[in-house]
Amino acid sequence: MGARPLLNRRLAGLGTTIFAEMSALAAATGSINLGQGFPDTDGPREIAEAAAEAVLTGRGNQYPPGPGIPGLRTAIAEHQQRFYGLAYDPDSEVLVTAGATEAIAAALLALLEPGDEVIAFEPFYDSYAACIAMAGAVRVPLTLRQPSFRPDLDELRSLITPRTRLLLINTPHNPTGTVLTPAELAAIAELAVEHDLLVITDEVYEHLVFATGHHPIAGLPGMRERTVAISSAGKTFSFTGWKVGWVTASAPLVSAVRTAKQYLTYVSAGPFQYAVAEALHLPDGYFDALRADLLRKRDLLADGLSAAGFQVFSPEGTYFITTDITPLGEKDGLEFCRSLPERCGVVAIPNVVFYDNTEAGRSLVRFTFCKRDEVLREAVERLGRL
Repeated sequence: MGARPLLNRRLAGLGTTIFAEMSALAAATGSINLGQGFPDTDGPREIAEAAAEAVLTGRGNQYPPGPGIPGLRTAIAEHQQRFYGLAYDPDSEVLVTAGATEAIAAALLALLEPGDEVIAFEPFYDSYAACIAMAGAVRVPLTLRQPSFRPDLDELRSLITPRTRLLLINTPHNPTGTVLTPAELAAIAELAVEHDLLVITDEVYEHLVFATGHHPIAGLPGMRERTVAISSAGKTFSFTGWKVGWVTASAPLVSAVRTAKQYLTYVSAGPFQYAVAEALHLPDGYFDALRADLLRKRDLLADGLSAAGFQVFSPEGTYFITTDITPLGEKDGLEFCRSLPERCGVVAIPNVVFYDNTEAGRSLVRFTFCKRDEVLREAVERLGRL
């Protein structure tokens, strides 16, 4: 094929995701997988039955409308109003996507020009780097540092240049579990307005906040017209394989994102869209019980990790716990995670793969607690061998 590399230079160095590598390692060794963030139980049975009914009655088995079925778009708009007091027109300001991952990709491809700079909180979910690269833009990391993992707002201001186009915000934050406070969000909003920046917010863990509650930045002054808010059904309803996500934004922003999205998947998850529309109307008790259950699981795993010798940073949201392996006499998180299955039959994720500033994350390791109690207890027992 000649000397020219097959993979274009924008994607050089990305390779196979760490999630694929570690999940394959879990399967090969029979280890408990506390790496990739998917529950080991399904979501509400009535929602699964709604999906089955949609398939059996022929709803969504053929191409659904490009923006998503009307019932789901209406349910998403009603969800935003119900929980946050944000009003969106379901016909022009809501877009259904193939999970939040496609929404992020479509938004970045639509809104960025080559050479634009994107400021993102580091460590960042791995698809951010790939999508920014595919858009030909430049990622500029704002490092969240232990032990608090809170953004340095003065540093954020210093990173803004004339080439900055967009802020990519993830709250609740994966992998650190940080939830941005109203004061932090207000300061970020002021910078966005001052410098006329667009903001993309990844809010997929919005209902997995343990104390403070989730506060969308789109509700702050001057932000609605410049914010693309992204969420999905997978984390909230424990149906990660359905890949139903969405965008809410002003009509011009949704139109821009839809232009890119239609050439990615065009449409997806037809029957599941009907089920997710029903899920979004579940009573408050469902969301309260979800948080309470995950909070209990968080504490179960956190206590076990502490007892095993890890330094544990208790998350405010998501279903991940970040730890430092230094107290165990370890330094390299990637090496540690690759050896962990053989050492004690548990799989975790090395945070270093989420960093450009690799030294800041080299000794950090992420575990997920969205598993059954008996699985977490067994994992804790195995980790105690360290």
